[in-house]
Amino acid sequence: MKCVIIDDEPLAVELLEDFVQKVDSLELISTFNNAIDAVSFINQNNVDLIFLDIQMPHFSGIDFLNTIEKKPLVIFTTAYSDYAVEGFNLGAVDYLVKPIPFHRFLKSVVRAQQIVNPAAAVPSISENTLTPELEQDFMFVRAEYENVKMNFADILFIEGLKDYVKIYTTDNKYTLTLISLIKLENLLSSKGFSRIHRSYIINIKHVKSIQKNKVLISDKRIPISESYKNAFFEKINL
Repeated sequence: MKCVIIDDEPLAVELLEDFVQKVDSLELISTFNNAIDAVSFINQNNVDLIFLDIQMPHFSGIDFLNTIEKKPLVIFTTAYSDYAVEGFNLGAVDYLVKPIPFHRFLKSVVRAQQIVNPAAAVPSISENTLTPELEQDFMFVRAEYENVKMNFADILFIEGLKDYVKIYTTDNKYTLTLISLIKLENLLSSKGFSRIHRSYIINIKHVKSIQKNKVLISDKRIPISESYKNAFFEKINL
């Protein structure tokens, strides 16, 4: 199946590219970081399947789907589970919530192939996926004019500032990048991080002490809001 990836997050595109390469029956023919640029390509080329982010600036995945003349199969990929019903109402094959595990991605591909050919076998996987994968312990974020590697172990906490976040690290510096806090929460929740406030995500391993409504990391006291307190305390068995 010829497929296209449309997503404004470089990390999400890289992950999906890697997943597609592992499935022999998929052929990636293009990627786009915004839906507007993808419209003419989809209308002019044979595309069987689109991996489509919903929440993108200026022109959403749903706007895109309502605009294109040709209607390939669509698998929505997003950090926001709120759109699931609307996605399925638009005839999406599946709805993947980030961060996306490979086994869930593969299940969606099977669904798509069975729509095209109900008798199709389970898609084969490239041999290099049979060896255990190393768990990724870093991410890249856009800062200024470059992509900066951030090791999870070096991150103290993350502060949300409207559309930007500040990522504070163990070298007493911070990196300012354009990304939403909820996207980082989805990416980091399984990496030892916890959202404790609408404006803060913390690295639990760097917590020095915990008060009733605050945690101490380095020399910074970070508030714990009531809406996140129970989930945080359960996560640390407190």
